[in-house]
Amino acid sequence: MKIGVFLNYVGLGSNLLHLSYCHQIAKKYGSITIITLCENLKMVLEDDPLIENVIFIEGKKYRRLLDIIELSRKLKVNSFNKLYIFYPSIRTYLAAKLANIKEVYSYPFLKKKKLHLVNAAKEFTEKYLAINNCPTETSLFIGENKKKIAKKNINENIYNIIIGAGSSGPTTKWGEKNYIDLINKLNLKDNYFFYILCGPNEKNLSDKIISNINKKNCISLANKNISEIIPLISLCKMYVGNDSFGQHVASQCNIPSLILLLDTPKAYSDYSKNQYQIIPEGEDIKEIEHNSALNPNSITVDQVYNKILELKN
Repeated sequence: MKIGVFLNYVGLGSNLLHLSYCHQIAKKYGSITIITLCENLKMVLEDDPLIENVIFIEGKKYRRLLDIIELSRKLKVNSFNKLYIFYPSIRTYLAAKLANIKEVYSYPFLKKKKLHLVNAAKEFTEKYLAINNCPTETSLFIGENKKKIAKKNINENIYNIIIGAGSSGPTTKWGEKNYIDLINKLNLKDNYFFYILCGPNEKNLSDKIISNINKKNCISLANKNISEIIPLISLCKMYVGNDSFGQHVASQCNIPSLILLLDTPKAYSDYSKNQYQIIPEGEDIKEIEHNSALNPNSITVDQVYNKILELKN
């Protein structure tokens, strides 16, 4: 029996948030194929024995109703017996039906507004797998060879921290000055090493941070690829930063993750025991949404600094 899971999300973090549910389906039926709009997901899951294949499709090509036929052709070549669609997408559902997939399961089509990603995925998985208390977190599989290579590039005797300075949008960023002040303050307290996580197009951000640190104990990950970054994260002691794919990787590697929420719904960071949300004082976490655009300085350096010391000790 061939089982497909359709993850209708572009962001790597949003896809990884659904990994537990993919694993639950695979544990019932055997290894599965994931169809995703995220180009990098295949690289992240290449060592996962529960994932047979990851197929990337470019979401921009399938936004119109007329594109349903083309999408159905993409699905049909895989000869799926069942397809689980983790999104209320009528286009994807109709494409699956046209592809002659016998059993197609999807979120209710009229519940797209204010969709809580974790609750929706959990309830969906429980319903169609007929299980209770579906876990919301899982473990990320990382090949031993990748870990060996990463260990050659990290001093595990030091308290290594991933600084998630990068982000997909400017309103979710805490800002380089805050990270600079935080790192310099931590350096007065103890012996640390910091890995600045941001995309290749954000290298100027990591360069600004590193050039303003009083000690030579920072390195940029801007020029590393996903396969190099993930095992490195798994060897660090903590993640501190914006809601980005790094916090999902860290959380699923059983590493404490401090997530600074300025413009991101809490659903992205409240599914794991390893996630610790930090919000501006006086704000209600339930009211923070994608359009909140809160002042980055409303989360103080002291707030983050004190939480790091609390978890470290």
